[in-house]
Amino acid sequence: MRNIVLLVVDVQNALINEHPYNEEKVIENIRQLISTARDNKKEVLYVRHDDGKGTELEKGTDGWQIYSKIAPNENELIFEKKYNSAFHKTGLKEYLDRNEIDTIILVGLQTEYCIDATCKSAFDHDYKIIIPKETNTTFDNDYLSGEKLYEFYNYKIWNKRFTEVISVEEVKKLLTMPT
Repeated sequence: MRNIVLLVVDVQNALINEHPYNEEKVIENIRQLISTARDNKKEVLYVRHDDGKGTELEKGTDGWQIYSKIAPNENELIFEKKYNSAFHKTGLKEYLDRNEIDTIILVGLQTEYCIDATCKSAFDHDYKIIIPKETNTTFDNDYLSGEKLYEFYNYKIWNKRFTEVISVEEVKKLLTMPT
C-alpha cells in the first residue's frame, strides 16, 4: 500500500467567511476525511496562504487563521505559502520525500487557483493525487459560477489526467487501509 497523506489547502477564515460554492458540504466532507485519517493514524498536513500586508489573508490576522471546524491538532504541521502551489518555496516536497509519502489526498480552496496549482505541481513531482468529490470549492467570478468552475476543473481538467476524482466514501476506505 502506498504511503498516503491528507493535504488540506487554504481552508482559512477569510475565504470561508465569503461563503464559497457548496460551502457546508465541502467543510463537512473535509471534516470527515480529517477524522478518518486521524482515527487511522494517517497524517493530516495543512497549508496556509499569506497574501501579504493589508490583505484579507495577511499573516497573523483572523482571516489568515485556519477555519475552526477543520483546524489542525497541536501536533499537525502547517506549511506556510505565498504562492498558489503548496510546493513552491514551502518545504512540502522535501517533507513528503523524507517521509516516503507517494500519495496525496488533496482538499481545500480555491479550486481554480491553489488547488489547481498544487494538483499539477504534485503531478509534476510524480505523486499520485486523489481528489475526493465535493472537497474543494471556489467563488463565482465574472465568467463562471463557483459550481461551473468546480465541475470544470474536477471533471474536465483533473480527472483521469492529473488525478482521480472519487467519492469521499472511496477515499475513507483508502484511509483505513494499513500502510
